[in-house]
Amino acid sequence: MKHKDGKPINLPNKNRNVTFVATLIALCGLSFYLGGIFCSGKDGVEVKTIQKTLDTPKQTSVSLLMRPISFPECGLDYQDYTPCTDPKRWRKYGLYRLTLLERHCPPIFERKECLVPPPDGYKPPIRWPKSRDECWYRNVPYDWINKQKSNQHWLIKEGEKFLFPGGGTMFPNGVGEYVDMMQGLIPEMKDGTVRTAIDTGCGVASWGGDLLDRGILTVSLAPRDNHEAQVQFALERGIPAILGVISTQRLPFPSNSFDMAHCSRCLIPWTEFGGIYLMEIHRILRPGGFWVLSGPPVNYEHRWRGWNTTAEEQRSDYNKLQKLLTSMCFKLYNKKEDIAVWQKAKDNSCYDKLPKENYPPKCDDSLDPDSGWYTPLRACFVVPDPKYKKSVLTHMPKWPERLHATPERIETAHGASTSASISTFNHDDGKWKKRIQHYKKLLPELGTDKIRNVMDMNTVYGAFAAALINDPLWVMNVVSSYGLNTLPVIYDRGLIGTFHDWCEAFSTYPRTYDLLHLDGFFTAESHSCYLNRCEMKYVLLEMDRILRPGGHALIRESSYFVDAIATIGKGMRWLCRKEKTEYGVDKEMVLICQKKLWQSSNKGSR
Repeated sequence: MKHKDGKPINLPNKNRNVTFVATLIALCGLSFYLGGIFCSGKDGVEVKTIQKTLDTPKQTSVSLLMRPISFPECGLDYQDYTPCTDPKRWRKYGLYRLTLLERHCPPIFERKECLVPPPDGYKPPIRWPKSRDECWYRNVPYDWINKQKSNQHWLIKEGEKFLFPGGGTMFPNGVGEYVDMMQGLIPEMKDGTVRTAIDTGCGVASWGGDLLDRGILTVSLAPRDNHEAQVQFALERGIPAILGVISTQRLPFPSNSFDMAHCSRCLIPWTEFGGIYLMEIHRILRPGGFWVLSGPPVNYEHRWRGWNTTAEEQRSDYNKLQKLLTSMCFKLYNKKEDIAVWQKAKDNSCYDKLPKENYPPKCDDSLDPDSGWYTPLRACFVVPDPKYKKSVLTHMPKWPERLHATPERIETAHGASTSASISTFNHDDGKWKKRIQHYKKLLPELGTDKIRNVMDMNTVYGAFAAALINDPLWVMNVVSSYGLNTLPVIYDRGLIGTFHDWCEAFSTYPRTYDLLHLDGFFTAESHSCYLNRCEMKYVLLEMDRILRPGGHALIRESSYFVDAIATIGKGMRWLCRKEKTEYGVDKEMVLICQKKLWQSSNKGSR
């Protein structure tokens, strides 16, 4: 027998071959079994191992060698490229329940290995807080909203800038007046009880922007579209936002996360498909939390003529909505003019009284309620675990005390006793306070108005964000979709975040973050049961895509990987320098890289 190149093959002894194969299968089976023991379940990973993973695969005097590399520019038509929500791929997916707007990442062989260019004329973004009211037109050169929503004052193009007067479909007189009315209906918005919120169908995120001054941190959510760029406008303004849509998959958040959810004529058909979208709101809303709806069918008695419908149809829609909410133990909390507020049950007494034939039904225990990464929506609603009594909104410490109070759900995330969990939590907090002090010496821009949008790419308890809480910035805390689930702890602290897998692109537009923080990611990957899942090159290219020109990447890593990261960074036109950690040890370094602003010389496509 010969190879296809003509060289002969020596055939092995068949009996030895069978024995070898059998042995190999047995070893693989044992390896798989042991991997399942050590890698599965919430208790399979200990927070203590985070420090242990700083030991490199080889001696610390040895580093990972990488040849110099240079990445080409993508074409200008990739300036707003979002790989996992790419309109060019929509034709492959159906219109049913807007499935095409969900995450559909390209296969490995279709991944782009080029640098996403800025638009022609791109300028460094206007600094916060001025950016909340204006941005450069050339940074987000999309006129569709301005032309279609000009009568509602979402934004106005004036010279080289877009201005944001704070208008919206349901608040033409300004978002401030709208939120003032809402606070009259929900006094808990004033005293620190309500801290985290989600705005579905956020527009240009004026609602979330207004709430920042009121001590409420909002995740503004809208799908990728072909002409509106709502999320890109929000982030350009310095307001937290991600791409997302309620369709067939759960949102990337754990259960009982948000204190308030809001929909201002977001056009989500809440009562269709058996009410499955509202079941998802119920899942992510904290017990005692508020759901706010303005727009159809609220105030249908006075508004139906402007909705191209009839009063009878709107009355029917409102009754269906009220019936659906009641069946999930929501109660109408308050209502005035165009705004209606419902409150989720504070305890399980209502759920216990629901009849067996209730629709929608209560979910069984076959699916983790905190699972939120490519998890299908189910036609049932999640009943909160009654053991978490302190996670009820009315029992939570008020903001800002909430930030440093040990969350009740840390025991589940950490898989340890109460005393051990508290000790670990406090140690993590103290450690990051010291680290942030050191980081500010290495990167003086941190803590100033030069850095606004920040992402902690692989956080544990959100201590990085907590240590920066008094600075003029906000942090998107990212928790691994396949590791220790600490995202409930982060939300219980009054911070925001999302699940993500860094083998894929993040749900945001290009050029949306000023600072990306990555702590021991590649070292942890090299030690994990999912060995080298994410190729370093693609993780760093994704970081380059979402980092603003002039922005920084702050990478804390084992010395073994630092030179390889710097080499790839140079190929992406980053300027990198190595620094000592606050401990001054050789086995770990801090790499600080800055993305240069460059203008595209490539007018075609890639």
